[in-house]
Amino acid sequence: MTKLDESSIIEIFQKNLGKKRFVSEDVEFFNIGKTRIVAKIDTMVESTDIPSKMKLSDAARKSVIACVSDFAAKGVKPQYGIISVCLPKTISRTKINDIAKGFKKACNEYNISILGGDTNEGKEIVFNVCIFGESDKIVSRKNSKKDDLIFVTGPFGYTSSGLSMILGKKKGKENFMKKSLSAVTNPKPKLNFGLKNKKYFSSSMDSSDGLSTTLNEMSKQTKKKFIINNTPATKDLQEHAKLNKLNLNNLVFHGGEEYEFVFTIAPKNKQKILKNAQILKTPIIEIGYVTSGKGVYLQEKNNQIILKDLGWKHFK
Repeated sequence: MTKLDESSIIEIFQKNLGKKRFVSEDVEFFNIGKTRIVAKIDTMVESTDIPSKMKLSDAARKSVIACVSDFAAKGVKPQYGIISVCLPKTISRTKINDIAKGFKKACNEYNISILGGDTNEGKEIVFNVCIFGESDKIVSRKNSKKDDLIFVTGPFGYTSSGLSMILGKKKGKENFMKKSLSAVTNPKPKLNFGLKNKKYFSSSMDSSDGLSTTLNEMSKQTKKKFIINNTPATKDLQEHAKLNKLNLNNLVFHGGEEYEFVFTIAPKNKQKILKNAQILKTPIIEIGYVTSGKGVYLQEKNNQIILKDLGWKHFK
């Protein structure tokens, strides 16, 4: 029997549930009368998404943050939420309190009101979060133009390093370890930056499945070639990779879990973006440009090397 991957499973559901082929975006949207509703759902499973050393309060917060990150990429303000939880019958009151505190912390940070949800019993902890908002427009993944500039809302690679540290596989300098662990347990999507600048974005996408995945999906949907000539890695990450004999590109492009987003803009909007980033203290980084063709390529000196989609995939 052929093993199904995530895309194959999604295709089966699409054929059974809808007449039109689903086009991937970070959020779903629909109209009720003249109001456009924006929604996002995300699932966190204990055995695959929550490291054993991670606090349940951080995991619960992160399950909400995963949805907020997608709203940030689309330039939409999250407003309401519904949360479903699956819990083992042996779970303690202390752990329940920790989970509730984590949900509360995320909702307070981003001013989200929880309307209700569902509680069920199972063999492991599962959080299923759905967030809603409204907007007359979202930023698509597919509308970048030739000569557009490619930006990210922060450096990449800390989460890959942080996860290795949580799993006890790698260590690093104290300050670097602190930043890496925080990237895993306490991600902070750049929602305000997305809200303030959406009118300047030609395309945008959340990067939580890995930067290589995001860039390849945007290139595919926009039918353009993406040239990456600046790797968004900080000096301390480069030093950590060199010291531990790690591949820097693997850390930066294929790790995932950053909860940053990638966006493209017309060159004429660059100074406006840079000014707003400074005001909002958002460390945006210009990483490349859009041109004619297809695929994603790393520019290394005079060579262009194809950047494959090696980000996170379920069922692989």
